Amino acid sequence: MAGGRPIDMFGIIARNADLSMPLRKLATLACLLCSLLLGGCTEQPQAALEAAVQQLQDSLEGKRTATLMELLHPDFRAQQQHDRDWARRTAALMFLRHRNVGVLALGQRSWIDPTYPDRGHTEAQVALTGAEGLLPQQAAHYSVRLEWWREGDDWRLARLDWD
Repeated sequence: MAGGRPIDMFGIIARNADLSMPLRKLATLACLLCSLLLGGCTEQPQAALEAAVQQLQDSLEGKRTATLMELLHPDFRAQQQHDRDWARRTAALMFLRHRNVGVLALGQRSWIDPTYPDRGHTEAQVALTGAEGLLPQQAAHYSVRLEWWREGDDWRLARLDWD
């Protein structure tokens, strides 16, 4: 310290002391804007993941095999043994067997893997129903775990397991 003031080798103290109040407010506003923009980057993939989950449910209830297949990753596996072709055949059989297909997701939770941001996960309790009319003739309850892989801006279902 020289004369009660800290030694300023690089002029940092002098520069900061010269900042006027409006400039400080502008710097604070810029920092807030950057944090909001960066915060939106994490919300956007999460929102896209949740939209993909909803699209999966809608494609099953709407009996749209083509939309369902677009959501499946080329390396899709169910229960570590079934592939995309199995998923297509199973969906087609369920759609032919039942005029109305219902998917009721209970306690659904989706998140993006903090270590691998191109991986998303969904866990849910799901009731699948099949009906010829308004009342289901068939219903089953499953605990499902889905793993999604991001390709560009799109999430594709890569792994499906259930109990």
